Amino acid sequence: MKKTLPVLLIIVLLSSCKTQQLYLNVVEPAPVTLSQDIKSVGVINRSIPTDETKILDVIDKVLSLEGVNLDKDGAEQAINGLSDELLNNKRFAEIKNLKDIDFRTPKLGIFPVPLSWDIVNKVCKETGTDALFALEYYDTDTRLNYSNRKVDVNTPLGITIPGIEHIAEMETIVKTGWRIYDPSSQVIADEFNHLESIVFTGRGINPLVAVASLTGRKEAIKEVSNKAGHGYALRLLPFELRVMRDYFVKGTNNFKIARRKAQLGKWDEAGQLWEKETNNPKMKVAGRACYNMGIINEINGDVDTALQWAQKAYEDYNIKLAREYSRILENRRMKRQILEEQQQ
Repeated sequence: MKKTLPVLLIIVLLSSCKTQQLYLNVVEPAPVTLSQDIKSVGVINRSIPTDETKILDVIDKVLSLEGVNLDKDGAEQAINGLSDELLNNKRFAEIKNLKDIDFRTPKLGIFPVPLSWDIVNKVCKETGTDALFALEYYDTDTRLNYSNRKVDVNTPLGITIPGIEHIAEMETIVKTGWRIYDPSSQVIADEFNHLESIVFTGRGINPLVAVASLTGRKEAIKEVSNKAGHGYALRLLPFELRVMRDYFVKGTNNFKIARRKAQLGKWDEAGQLWEKETNNPKMKVAGRACYNMGIINEINGDVDTALQWAQKAYEDYNIKLAREYSRILENRRMKRQILEEQQQ
């Protein structure tokens, strides 16, 4: 039995001379589709640097002001976030964090060459998994900027004297890259990277004190990394997207009344008034009514009927807005089919 999701409608009060806008939430298919045969998945970490790049990695940490084990701990949190969210996905029977397998990456901060299918097949066979989720790279870049400003300093004697406040601003960019390996079809089902910036600010009487006040940075980076893993796992799930639609509000008195009903959320009553005007002897009025019937049917979740009305508005009455709307609905119908396949 298919579940229907509620549609959220928000009226935008700004309107043109003949149309008004509304927003509605539509359900989009998941960005990533995996075979329903995939029930057990392994999670691997390839972000550990090889011996050849370890020296460069140390230099990079010094130059970018990274803390001890910052990338290592952050990568572990990204893996944990991914694993936790995958466990929430009821389609998988088992999630295995393959920590004991030593994967390395030959380059820093970019996608490495994909694993060979021989390796993927071997790992999946030995671990009893159907696919591999891989953190292909993890990196943090940090920039530190100094500035100062004149301030008034209150002394213990109650005297205010001029002083200089030093400000240290540190920005850390957390970078993650992911792949999904499907050995049964020998296809990389997804390749995705994510960037997120965190800014910390410290203040003090001199630059050293300002930098010393930059506390909680490592924990914040670990939290962002964990959320990055959660976010990546959500690419396997459908999501809601807010879209805008125009509908006609002028033509006859019924259009004016329907507009007021729509503003009060009485869409079905507005639709009844628009339906009456689909037989109006004036072609422009009938065409606008047909177009609006497409809108009300989309609101009610009947994309097929909405498309029929939109096509009629363009083909029979040459309503220009209906041509683009028909294309939008055709695209929605195609995505609905993908969504239904994903939910099987």
